[in-house]
Amino acid sequence: MAIYNPKSLKAEEFINHEEILDTIRYAEENKHNLTLIDEILAKARPVKSADGTQTHCAGLSHREASVLLACDIPEKVAEMYELAEEIKQAFYGNRIVMFAPLYLSNYCVNGCVYCPYHMKNKHIARIKLTQEEIRREVVALQDMGHKRLAIEAGEDPVNNPIEYILESIKTIYSIHHKNGDIRRVNVNIAATTVENYRKLKEAGIGTYILFQETYNKKSYLELHPTGPKHDYDYHTEAMDRAMEGGIDDVGLGVLFGLEGYQYEFAGLMMHAEHLEAVHGVGPHTISVPRVKHADDIDPDAFDNSLADDIFEKIAACIRIAVPYTGMIISTRESQEVREKMLQLGVSQISGASRTSVGGYCEEERPHDSEQFDVSDQRSLDEVVDWLMQLGFIPSFCTACYREGRTGDRFMSLCKNGQILNCCHPNALMTLTEYLVDYASEETKKHGFELIEKELNKIPKEKVREIARKNIEDIKASNRRDFRF
Repeated sequence: MAIYNPKSLKAEEFINHEEILDTIRYAEENKHNLTLIDEILAKARPVKSADGTQTHCAGLSHREASVLLACDIPEKVAEMYELAEEIKQAFYGNRIVMFAPLYLSNYCVNGCVYCPYHMKNKHIARIKLTQEEIRREVVALQDMGHKRLAIEAGEDPVNNPIEYILESIKTIYSIHHKNGDIRRVNVNIAATTVENYRKLKEAGIGTYILFQETYNKKSYLELHPTGPKHDYDYHTEAMDRAMEGGIDDVGLGVLFGLEGYQYEFAGLMMHAEHLEAVHGVGPHTISVPRVKHADDIDPDAFDNSLADDIFEKIAACIRIAVPYTGMIISTRESQEVREKMLQLGVSQISGASRTSVGGYCEEERPHDSEQFDVSDQRSLDEVVDWLMQLGFIPSFCTACYREGRTGDRFMSLCKNGQILNCCHPNALMTLTEYLVDYASEETKKHGFELIEKELNKIPKEKVREIARKNIEDIKASNRRDFRF
């Protein structure tokens, strides 16, 4: 029998089934243990340095975090939610990073039973974008105002080889339409080899994202009955190969609803601990998607559907346990759910997403190639204005990636709260770009009012004045891409 070892490179040891079951039992036994719960919450609270310039959060172990998740004492749950918001404010402020997915191809050789791209689905339109079609999609995204994309493609070594992905990344970065450009391309493709991860690194990707789907090996094998994704160990160990290949930033995620949420949460926390233990850098992002309706996929066919209140609690517990990570929620979720999740720790959201291949140039493509149905169908302008009216700064910033603040360099700044010194003014400058180049008049009005208010919150006078000057330059000229 495998023994739990977070420093192991074997999936069965760093995501150890018996350890997860023991963790769930421990959490259930202690979910009303007020002394322990208070100790865990105290450990997780942000602590200021003596001079007040740095903030530190200890984070939590998977066992401690699971106790909080199991706790159903109303006043303690409320305390968790307040703490999650406090931690998010300490590390990310009121910034919300904006991105959009770009689906390149839905050809896939896998048999994943929860995804309409599975190879047995004969009534989905199979599409692979040419480089010219990718160019048109990117122009459409730039014309909305997007600067950061997450590219997606099914696993198919014939139709979607690594060479196709690399060529597509090069195409995306090469396009500069009017004042638009894509400054960061994140990649969500199937688990691959160290050599291929090196190629992705050389292509200049931002974050490599791979959802585990489920950490329960038995369920995983049943949900992935055919295709290369059937190999649980190869899939689960992918992030170690990615980091060996030189990729600094990796993004974790599970598809909640496939397995019991307590199991998935513990596995996700153990995976984060493993990356920290082995590589000294935890996940750059954690995504929290839920199973949703899509083509021939009915979410009610899965026995572990997740109620909104549990979903929100999971988000709060992730933020408390892994305070430095960026947390992502997509347009799978409704406006109402997304608003609640923003208060509990989410720091990145997509806007105006299309989950079909070629979906941003819809008149040219059929509508039956979506990976999942979109719940929040608002335009990017509407999402940006909504965020600002909630008091958030929509950020189109990609400066850290291009200034070399990645991997352990990013984490060291984030873990002591110093990243805000760069991110806050950068967010305001990129928001100004959006307002000048793409926003409606109503959104401009709200945006410039917010920017003036937020400029006055920048503590260092020199930084504040540089940011103010750059913002005026953006308004008065075509100069773009200022950054700290």
